[in-house]
Amino acid sequence: MNPDVLHVAVGVIKNNNNQVLLSRRPSNVHQADLWEFPGGKLEPGETVRQALSRELNEELGLTVKSAKPLIRIYHDYDEHSVLLDVWQIDSWDMGLVDCSAQQVQQGQEGQKIEWVDISSLGARDFPAANRAIIKAVRLPDFYLICPEPEADTRKYINNFRACISAGVRLFQLRFGQQAHYDRHEALITELLELCKTSNSRLLINSSPEYAVKIGAHGVHLNSTRLMEFYERPLDKKFLVSASCHDAIELEHASKIDVDFAVLSPVNKTSSHASAVPLGWGKFNDLVEPVCVPVYALGGMCAEDMKKSRESGAQGVSVLSGIWNYDDVEKAVNEYLKDDSCT
Repeated sequence: MNPDVLHVAVGVIKNNNNQVLLSRRPSNVHQADLWEFPGGKLEPGETVRQALSRELNEELGLTVKSAKPLIRIYHDYDEHSVLLDVWQIDSWDMGLVDCSAQQVQQGQEGQKIEWVDISSLGARDFPAANRAIIKAVRLPDFYLICPEPEADTRKYINNFRACISAGVRLFQLRFGQQAHYDRHEALITELLELCKTSNSRLLINSSPEYAVKIGAHGVHLNSTRLMEFYERPLDKKFLVSASCHDAIELEHASKIDVDFAVLSPVNKTSSHASAVPLGWGKFNDLVEPVCVPVYALGGMCAEDMKKSRESGAQGVSVLSGIWNYDDVEKAVNEYLKDDSCT
């Protein structure tokens, strides 16, 4: 890494009320008085994990018990360049961090700290480099692609319900042709009702206009559609995601401000047997300079969840690894089992 880049360890601390802990920067420093996710720069010889533990203990009296990588963000300010190495803190001893406190508190260095609902993060003023963290915080680590239904739509709905029961909160509906969406609008409406009652979100792999018309939570752009847009096609009320296969598509997705991308194929797949897989090393190289969350897709298995985190991914995206199983809920549970680091 360039020694002139300031390497910063950042912790995303989330409680059971769907809130994350923010701290406010002092008035006498760079980016004064803005809210940020707590952390600090690495000292010489420190690993990111060591720096994260030290900084959160110094700032909050908090002891990290388990954590996992979330996203890495490069950003150039006028004054200097930074690399934010962001980790999700899954378990900790509280110190000054009271999970139940709603009011503004104070950290060990006199800074204001506050639990803030994830849905309201957009209303806070953050340093520019933190914007990609907000996108990552709002996303789960599992993105399920739902195929076209067969004749038995009731079984399809039951599978969808089983996925929600297992903890899936982000879905993509991917049909081959627009006519198939039109034919199954009653089914889509029922799926959206299931999402409404479970705080889940369903994206439509179609045009942005159709996604809005059907009442979906957003649109997933295939790579062809992605390259046709030169600005974000929907406002921030909707999620916008994109399928990418190379650096050019990833860069374009970032440029039009998608909420996340899917990069494939990482592993060899039976559905695209002729496609050359990227492998995890190439995946990491492609994701490293991109400041949007990226899911890994293609030949994913449950063991790839942790590997994806270590390679810079938000998590994994899966199609056949779920829908081809008789026990869908059991298959999902294999992916969603804990993958925290100590």
